[in-house]
Amino acid sequence: MSDNVYNVLFLCNANSARSIMAEAILNRIGAGRFKAFSAGSQPKGEVNPFALQLLESLNYDTSFARSKGWDEFAEPDAPEMNFIFTLCDST
Repeated sequence: MSDNVYNVLFLCNANSARSIMAEAILNRIGAGRFKAFSAGSQPKGEVNPFALQLLESLNYDTSFARSKGWDEFAEPDAPEMNFIFTLCDST
């Protein structure tokens, strides 16, 4: 079995709920095989408090959570993505 770690980017419109939750979930269940990231096409600038509350109630790490644009992942020093998933039809 390969020891590769696969980078995954979850994209949605605001990067405030769905993509943040997907990032937290994959980082936990990926068990070191996946490193998840999230971003939005039109970032809201803040994470949905209900999404944070839900993740925290299920003991997910939320220390990473911030709303950010996809353009951060287009920078030369950004991690190279192996997979990119869109989570809504307006991304």
